[in-house]
Amino acid sequence: MSGSSKPPLIWLNIFIFLSSFIVATVVVPWYGITLGYGAEHLIWFVVAFSFCNLSITAGYHRLWSHKTFEAHWSLRLLFAIGGAFALQNSALHWSSDHRIHHKHVDNNDKDPYSAKRGFWFSHIGWMLREYNANTYTDYSNCRDLQKDKIVMWQHKYYVPLAIATNFGIPILLGAIYGDMIGMLLVVGVLRLVLSHHSTFFINSLAHIWGSQPYTDKNTARDNGVLAVFTFGEGYHNYHHIFENDYRNGIYWWQYDPTKWLIKSCSWLGLTKKLRVTPKLKIEKAKAKQALTTASKNVSSLPNAKLLNEALNKEFEELMVKMSDYYDVKKQMLEAKRADLTQKYERSLLKVRYQQMKSDLAAQRKSWEMLVAQYA
Repeated sequence: MSGSSKPPLIWLNIFIFLSSFIVATVVVPWYGITLGYGAEHLIWFVVAFSFCNLSITAGYHRLWSHKTFEAHWSLRLLFAIGGAFALQNSALHWSSDHRIHHKHVDNNDKDPYSAKRGFWFSHIGWMLREYNANTYTDYSNCRDLQKDKIVMWQHKYYVPLAIATNFGIPILLGAIYGDMIGMLLVVGVLRLVLSHHSTFFINSLAHIWGSQPYTDKNTARDNGVLAVFTFGEGYHNYHHIFENDYRNGIYWWQYDPTKWLIKSCSWLGLTKKLRVTPKLKIEKAKAKQALTTASKNVSSLPNAKLLNEALNKEFEELMVKMSDYYDVKKQMLEAKRADLTQKYERSLLKVRYQQMKSDLAAQRKSWEMLVAQYA
């Protein structure tokens, strides 16, 4: 929003954020010191916290905002209930805001939580004033979601669902374990505050702190530490260039429990049509960004022109080797599917594949050694 005048404050949001934060930082520890908490408080806190955050990351974000997979109605229902429990508005509203964010990322006038307006604004400030009043009734960018009966049911009954989950679940647990106040504090308030801010980090810290291995055309960053607190959403630089991939952490060693949940559910028949970015596309983006970084870093050197020529030549050779390798790999997979009976033809293809793999490995090593000098 341009101009010096600020839109009206949203007093309900201010009350919820401020009161819950005070209770979580003052009353929760005071109650623990004076009366104590048991293992049941910790166990149900972890369960409720995970349920809320995964409902946002897997449901609101990767399922509904980006359509990276399809889910069974029972899983969608769980995500809808968990999203209301997380108290982050309806899935329809959240997805609408998020799609605008991706379409206009870092545009201070159009991105609802533009990181270029500072940490405070992108983290929580954008929800404290009527910055995006026009989006509260306009969901034209989510016509697909308006066909989802569960999304529309949750949107219609969001307030009663939010009240029922945020009070009903802790009260029920309190009745079971004989500690109503303790459960309301831990599973109710503490869980809510930590769920809020760990999710808000995706809009703020994930656009400030970390590396940019895939693109520098926006502020999004990859951060393995942040991924731990955000259930895998910390690999945000990757996500902003390949938003239709159901994964954020694409390597097996990257912490992405949201990806693991979606994949595990596919084995149970609860999710299907998981969308994955082709490896060639990922590798090309990564190499292109490495070239951009190296070119910027050598621009001030006296022999910049020669160095840039060398970098571009090496880059072009890498692209050729990469395309050749993935082309042969594709042929190998097709040959296996076709179950070719001609051993000679298959053996030739295998030899070519191994050669291409070796050539690409050598070229990749040469490229990495070159760009490392100017990283």
